[in-house]
Amino acid sequence: MTKRTMIIIIFFIIAIALLSINMSVSTGDATSEICITCKGTGLQTPALKINDRIPDLEADSYYNNTFTKVRFDDYRGKWMVFIFYPADFTYVCPTELDEMASLYKNFTDLGAEVFSVSRDTAYVHKAWHDSDPRIQKIQYPMIADTTGDICRAFGTYNESSGLSHRASFIFDPDGNLKSMEIYDDSFGRNTKELLRRLEAAKFVRENPGNFCPVSWEPGEETIKV
Repeated sequence: MTKRTMIIIIFFIIAIALLSINMSVSTGDATSEICITCKGTGLQTPALKINDRIPDLEADSYYNNTFTKVRFDDYRGKWMVFIFYPADFTYVCPTELDEMASLYKNFTDLGAEVFSVSRDTAYVHKAWHDSDPRIQKIQYPMIADTTGDICRAFGTYNESSGLSHRASFIFDPDGNLKSMEIYDDSFGRNTKELLRRLEAAKFVRENPGNFCPVSWEPGEETIKV
């Protein structure tokens, strides 16, 4: 074998290796888009983005002192507000659910239904409700995402703990996502700010051509285009 032939063979080996690496990287890029597999259902869905449609999922819940099923599609035509939190019987979480309970009527007056979501069972929700006066004030469904399907579909699932991150979502009456925030577990959300965002989203939906400027509150001027 001549030196020239050896160089040609080596060149082709390197070229094939580089092509294989490139194909591998391309495949990785194609599948690197965040994709959630819902355990139990096998459903694969990308993590939600603004204006995505809410997944039609169903879950157990503790609501109005009883155990019941909640199916998201049944609430089409209403604004839907979700507050995800890590777990029952913790420290920050009851302060958030208590504040939401205090402002719940403000949300329903705007045509919204509120749902709290954690990985706890509906029975644990009941036990928490029965033992904590703050949780007894709750009038909205406490969803029990025992499979983790909802957390995965919404992109709040914490792989390291198996719980949900703290997060908030607002969907319009068509089921489209209009607002989302995911927080570190160490600090609580501002429910009044969540209410303000719902008010702004509702206003611009009902008043086409209007945009709400920074820190807009109902009754203040909007930007018309």
